[in-house]
Amino acid sequence: MSLIDWIVLGTTLLAIVAYGVWKSGSSKNIDQYLGNRSLPWYHVGLSVMATQASAITFLSAPGQAYSDGMRFVQFYFGLPLAMIVLCITFVPIFHKLKVYTAYEFLEKRFDLKTRALTSILFLIQRGLSTAITIYAPAIILSGILHINTTYTTLFIGGLVLFYTVYGGSKAVSYTQLLQMSIIFTGMFMAGVFVVMLLPQNVGFTKAIKLAGNMGRMNVIDWKFDANNRYNIWSGIIGGFFLQLSYFGTDQSQVGRYLTGSSVGQSRLGLIMNGLIKIPMQFLILLIGVLVFSFYQFNRPPVFFNNYEVEQVKKSQYAPQFNQLEKQYADAFNQKKTKTEGLVKAFESKDEQQIALARTDLKAAEEQANNVRNSAIDVIKKNSGNDNVNDTNYVFLTFVTHYLPQGLIGLLIAIIFLASMGSTASGLNALASTTVVDIYKRILKPNESDHSYVTASRLATVFWGLVCICMALYASKIGNLLEAVNQLGSYIYGTILGVFIVAFYLKKIKGTPVFIAAVITEGLICVMGYYDTVAYLWLNAIGCIGVIIVAWALNGFFKENKFSFR
Repeated sequence: MSLIDWIVLGTTLLAIVAYGVWKSGSSKNIDQYLGNRSLPWYHVGLSVMATQASAITFLSAPGQAYSDGMRFVQFYFGLPLAMIVLCITFVPIFHKLKVYTAYEFLEKRFDLKTRALTSILFLIQRGLSTAITIYAPAIILSGILHINTTYTTLFIGGLVLFYTVYGGSKAVSYTQLLQMSIIFTGMFMAGVFVVMLLPQNVGFTKAIKLAGNMGRMNVIDWKFDANNRYNIWSGIIGGFFLQLSYFGTDQSQVGRYLTGSSVGQSRLGLIMNGLIKIPMQFLILLIGVLVFSFYQFNRPPVFFNNYEVEQVKKSQYAPQFNQLEKQYADAFNQKKTKTEGLVKAFESKDEQQIALARTDLKAAEEQANNVRNSAIDVIKKNSGNDNVNDTNYVFLTFVTHYLPQGLIGLLIAIIFLASMGSTASGLNALASTTVVDIYKRILKPNESDHSYVTASRLATVFWGLVCICMALYASKIGNLLEAVNQLGSYIYGTILGVFIVAFYLKKIKGTPVFIAAVITEGLICVMGYYDTVAYLWLNAIGCIGVIIVAWALNGFFKENKFSFR
């Protein structure tokens, strides 16, 4: 990057941290630190969006579309329905009970062991997910500076820890408002520049048409297949259960909309998220598709992770890899000729000619992919990692090689900001759950507010260090966007099932729910390990499994009393 890009990057990051600390002030009690209920609906909505839209979204989503097309957008089709259910049920109950965490409610409804179980499940899931969000920007700095991700992980983790520890929930919300404003601007500019960099005879329309003929505009898949990760059925049904659990029971999100000044403000924030999220995700994936079209005319690297490429070129496999790079360059030149032929066929509007050109291009693409796969095999041998994947580096490579000075720094800052916001929310949620559901409830129930705020800060530091350590192993999990949702699907369904029983099945008691959650979670882990169904369906199976098992066991246990009052 140029000096201008480094100045833009550094200034943007420092400004965000300073702004969050200044606006939040010093938190003097646990209510201010963990859940200050004073923010308007637009703060709530943007904070909810920023928590979900981490660096993983802006780093990995374009790469996902580049390699697999637009079908990932179906993942979000259950979101609007989930937002409606949340606004009707979850939000008013959480506000009425004035809880800091979602899991406090479960003790009032069931018992302490059920609250503790769900809290622990959340801590496991959110700890792993937060580690992945820390690793995402570490990839960026590693690629730019050509240094080990250990140092970049420590830098980003330390920066986020500072303003999260200082300002708590309010600092997270204020910084996320500014972050999302910058993010929307930067991503829009990136999309415009992709189109501008296309050949003169290839505008936006032809780029989309080219991508469609190459199988990248696969927005909706109507075919039902339990093993297909992304189709309209897994998106609406499995996605609904995942989104409902994520926004309704994950403290990183519950903590965001509990900062709303009223039930109405929290509801408006969630509705805003439901209306904007799908179009936003569609446009981010569309940028990835446009980058795909761009690389049909401009030769991409044989492997987008330049750090791994540099390592293999220093190894005993260098001659073999260099030869494959030359073969890839030759294969790309042939492929480019076929691409230009397909674009000319579009102008003729002759369907037979278009079909013939498309067939020729796909054959050339297959030949180039065979060479690329051989190069990846060499990289795997050198690294010793069979899960080597470069989809997380596609958009980063395009940004750093082709965009103008200044904008590169801004877009890198955007990915950093998204990571900081999401990581800060995760750390804040981990700290609040640890302090409220475990420390305050079980270990030290009668301490002062000052003691709990201190414990919250220490818990934030503890979880920050834990997540940073786990982030060092994130390179082995492939595409970060899929990985973070796959990890969540192992746990979210079980937690959601517990909450559904709590809200709607008033006669079911605590012990049956506890046993049902343990049994179901074990089943989900086995199904996930053996990959029996696409991961989105695990959310529905987990939720329904808890309900059925709890209902079946309920008659064997004595009744416990509960009231919302």
